[in-house]
Amino acid sequence: MTGRSLGTVGIATLVAAVLGYPLLVVTARVLSPLDNEVFLTFWGLLFGAGAVMSTIEQEVSRQTTLADVAGKRAGFGVAQVVAVCAVAVLVLGLVVLLPPVSSRLFGDGGGSIALAAAGGALGFALQFGLRGLLLGSGQVKPYSALVVVEPLIRAVLLGGFVVAGLNGLVPLTIAVAAGSLAWLVFAWRARPLVDLRGDREPWAVVARRMVVLMLGAGLVASVLTGYPAVAKLFKSPADGDSLTALFLTLTVARLPLLLLSPVQALAVPTVVRLSVDAAGRRRLRALLAKGAAAAVGVAALGAGLGALLGPWVIPLVFSAKYLVESWVVAGLVWSSVVLGAVMLLAAVLVARKQVGAQLVLWAVVAATSVLVLWLWPADIVVRAVLGLVVAPTVGLALGAWLVLRERAGDTVEASG
Repeated sequence: MTGRSLGTVGIATLVAAVLGYPLLVVTARVLSPLDNEVFLTFWGLLFGAGAVMSTIEQEVSRQTTLADVAGKRAGFGVAQVVAVCAVAVLVLGLVVLLPPVSSRLFGDGGGSIALAAAGGALGFALQFGLRGLLLGSGQVKPYSALVVVEPLIRAVLLGGFVVAGLNGLVPLTIAVAAGSLAWLVFAWRARPLVDLRGDREPWAVVARRMVVLMLGAGLVASVLTGYPAVAKLFKSPADGDSLTALFLTLTVARLPLLLLSPVQALAVPTVVRLSVDAAGRRRLRALLAKGAAAAVGVAALGAGLGALLGPWVIPLVFSAKYLVESWVVAGLVWSSVVLGAVMLLAAVLVARKQVGAQLVLWAVVAATSVLVLWLWPADIVVRAVLGLVVAPTVGLALGAWLVLRERAGDTVEASG
């Protein structure tokens, strides 16, 4: 992919990410705090599932690129990848549709919202399959168009519903879920890119590979986009709408992570180049140690600024219905900065082909957040904030140890 192509994809991705924020502002203003908490839980669940389904794009893009280099079309293997992941998301959807689960996440009568989430997640499976085909075959412009059209459909539908007075929970969640059907607009482009009579793999092999990829993505999503849904599972009815302002603050605190993808992309080749000899590895360890220390300093500074500005910014942006305390904003900003550092350390492990270590890192982070939510003796707001403070901090310590230790296998062969 050329520099221009990378720029096109990067701009499209950034535009798509930014387009989601006005929707959260609108829904915060038209919904009651309690209904908005349900909406944000739905949002977290849907886009958490989307993050898991994004592994389809990676794998389909890989297979399509290999086929393109060989002068062939992608084979039946891409359909196998999509099918395996679609079955997985259908199973997840059926679990969410169970009355005890749907009522826990979305309250009484939440079956319609759970159905919208399941349908949207299934749409993501097909959408990421098409995105992988387009990207792997070098069709950058339609790929970028699809990336942007998805949030545009979501914005147009949600805005239209609000203007028409259909501003209840169910219409708004349907509007958001409908964005994952944007692939239908571009589906005709897939036909010339695939030969279903082509290469295939044993289903068990495909299933094992995709389960590992989805597991890793799911662990990350549980402390990122999907965290509101995870936290909601540990909330009792007596807590009221106490999580709404926290969830909105979290969306603002996560804004810096939108800028992290290009840095992660640069981290992998940098690690590969520095890992080819002992001198490079010493320099890399020094850079990583300084980076981890700097992350702590920036997190502390950001937490201080967040504590000062957050209680003023959140009501200003989302309406005076949502009040948040200084310590909550401080904790969430700390979490976002430290989590960004953990993501970069995970990218280093990927560059070193230490996939097992990367999975362990994210498993520890995810498990720590769940344990704090479950066992800490405090109200749900305290537990939710602490879960996001303690887990990434533990992850930073573990990630730093994993990448800074000297191992014989840390040498990475440079590609010619």
